[in-house]
Amino acid sequence: MKLKIYFIAMLLLSAQLSLAQEVDLFGSGSEGIDFAVSTTNVYQNNVHGGTSTHNRRGRFTGSYDLELTLDFEKLLGWDNAQFYIDAAGSYSDVSIDDTSIGSFFGTNADSGERRALDVTEAWYQQSFFDKTLEMRVGKISLTGGFECRDVPVAFDTSFFANDENTQFLNGALVNNPAIPFPDNGLGLAIYWNPTESWYVSLAVSDAKADERETGFKTAFDGNDDYFYIGETGIVSAIDSANGELVGAYRVGGWIDGQDKADFDTGKNSKHDAGFYINCDQMLIKENNIEDDSQGLGVFARYGWANEDRNDMKEFWSFGLSYQGLFEGRDDDVLGVGFAHGAFSDKAGANDGVGFSEDNEEVCEIFYNAQINEWLSIAPDLQYVKNPGGNGNSDAVVLAVRAHVEF
Repeated sequence: MKLKIYFIAMLLLSAQLSLAQEVDLFGSGSEGIDFAVSTTNVYQNNVHGGTSTHNRRGRFTGSYDLELTLDFEKLLGWDNAQFYIDAAGSYSDVSIDDTSIGSFFGTNADSGERRALDVTEAWYQQSFFDKTLEMRVGKISLTGGFECRDVPVAFDTSFFANDENTQFLNGALVNNPAIPFPDNGLGLAIYWNPTESWYVSLAVSDAKADERETGFKTAFDGNDDYFYIGETGIVSAIDSANGELVGAYRVGGWIDGQDKADFDTGKNSKHDAGFYINCDQMLIKENNIEDDSQGLGVFARYGWANEDRNDMKEFWSFGLSYQGLFEGRDDDVLGVGFAHGAFSDKAGANDGVGFSEDNEEVCEIFYNAQINEWLSIAPDLQYVKNPGGNGNSDAVVLAVRAHVEF
């Protein structure tokens, strides 16, 4: 009953926000000020296996974001300059993985602890040389934000598997778990796009960041605790009867500068590094319209990390996404993905029991139905094999997600 009441209240609030947007109460856009509001609510239930099928804690989670973008070129006359801030909150007492599944990947990437409102991003961006060079500084997220030929790049992004709000829910199908990304924190990112199809991007960020805090205590405490990452890639286009089929092929490497214990010696070391490969490609385009993304696309990821200092030493995933599969449902998206992660034999991540104790695997399928301009609802099914790599029985997780965005 509480769940039903909450969903009804959420939809009523969404309708009020929609009306406010129609009469432009937020004053967004035309004067260089863009304001966006979104909320995601997820109900998950482990119906088989895992650690428990009866524990109700963690089944219902939600998050909300208030985003403000200031175009300083329109507001102040500063060429190619903007400021962005994201204030976010979440509500759940505990993760369903902690109470019922035990997954290392995380079956709900949107889940977070109960927080009222935190500034999770706040950065200034300046573009140079006809926007071929961009610099971003402030409290940043390393897992997205730049685009090459309208495709998200830098770092470990994907056109089809990078957004837990409207795409896959499992963390392994949002970002590569073999990359030890820090929380959003103080940092600097540079993106260079010297040609239409080739880009290079580099970033440094506070390795001990906590997105709930400002970061000044950890970023400038005198220790060399920084996370470095670099990525380069090609965004190509293949001609077809219905226009260009765009694909992105990325390769990157990272260095984690914070102290980590060596599993063999127990001594702390700052020498931790790894690399990754990430690609996505449109295979079928339904319409010969430039901005139309209806059709079939595929994606894949690979990652490697030092098994002496990381719980996960190797990872790979792949999947497909089809937008507009059914007639009259042009904005709906069907996604199917599979991920495999191998644990380090030295980390003690498993206790040696079970038939596949050295890895965790997940298969996920979702259908994101666009109900109207501001509401989408997505049923979701996950099969998690050997969650946590410690002999837990395979889990079957059912979910429904509602996302509202203005």
